[in-house]
Amino acid sequence: MNDKHIVETTFRARYAETDQQQIVHHASYVVWMEEGRSEFMRQSGADYADVERGGHYFAVTGIQVRYLTSAHYGERVTVRTWVEDLKSRLLTFGYEIVNADSGLLLVTGESEHVCITREGQVTRIPEQWRKLLGQ
Repeated sequence: MNDKHIVETTFRARYAETDQQQIVHHASYVVWMEEGRSEFMRQSGADYADVERGGHYFAVTGIQVRYLTSAHYGERVTVRTWVEDLKSRLLTFGYEIVNADSGLLLVTGESEHVCITREGQVTRIPEQWRKLLGQ
């Protein structure tokens, strides 16, 4: 991971993302991964809205999440996001979610995406996006 471009996104765990014990619900981490992915694309110059305007979409084909320990309401968390793999039609992001103050690793994960057209046909990732994502 050391040679990869990593984008960090930091925020506080919101009350709505927790259960009655103020422990972050497992589904919230997937939402946080999406936020990390969106910020990664923005910082890379490949805003997802621009991808869509160009008639392409990165459809999620798989999510893998490994839960190590829990975040709690009000804690600051950092989502670290990077491109794990980039192929002609397939894009895989890697993630680490850590406690922003202690550095404790909470979650690791990956999401796999296939490039599709508006009509839902699998297609090559446009070269302009491949260049930006492959930095």
